[in-house]
Amino acid sequence: METAAQPIDRSSSRGLSGELVLRLTELIQDGTIPKGEKLPTESSLMETYQVSRTVVRESISQLRAAGLVETQQGRGSYVLTAPSQDRFALDATEIRTIDDVRDMLDFRLGIESEAAALAALHRTDQQLAELRRLQQRFEDCEARPSDAVEADFELHLGVARAAQNRHYSALLKSIGPMMIVMPKFRLLTGQKSGEGQNVRLAAIEHDAIVSAIARQEPETARAAIRVHLSNSRSRLTG
Repeated sequence: METAAQPIDRSSSRGLSGELVLRLTELIQDGTIPKGEKLPTESSLMETYQVSRTVVRESISQLRAAGLVETQQGRGSYVLTAPSQDRFALDATEIRTIDDVRDMLDFRLGIESEAAALAALHRTDQQLAELRRLQQRFEDCEARPSDAVEADFELHLGVARAAQNRHYSALLKSIGPMMIVMPKFRLLTGQKSGEGQNVRLAAIEHDAIVSAIARQEPETARAAIRVHLSNSRSRLTG
């Protein structure tokens, strides 16, 4: 099949194979190479994009790993499906109702409980020391609750980083500090009382999480963060 070539950016940080993957993905995505169609031959891709056979084979390997093509012995590589153009994204500014706040907590519960368990298994001594520092920073916010949101977020992000899996920390960073629900709850309800008490209760729960991670007890860490987020949910209704 003939395809219109897009120039390969040879200065790209993705490298030649990464650039070729991008070009071929675009052709699959826009339907130029439809589902079930055979990819151009290695020789054709080499000539079209002025790259080596090694680059072509690395690119096709990446497309296979992404589930976009399958290679049939002696027959070539065929398109399996067009990748979705939709992108999963969480925007904390979209939280507008109490039900939205509860949904965010329920979502976090599933994600962060697994991150805490992994943190207990994989955390380094340096990461544990950082968690202790962030824990103390949050506890100090009992006297100034207005600073608690950022401190709370940083502690949860620290747990995600200690999981040694970049996807957990990337997800939390994409949501940002507004994932901490109490300020949003106050905006929705007008309630401002009990802020210091809520910080104190959350600090106790944070201590249970960090202590379990320190002891390298994944199930205890998972349970501790589930208790914390479940209690946060309960605190929404007083």
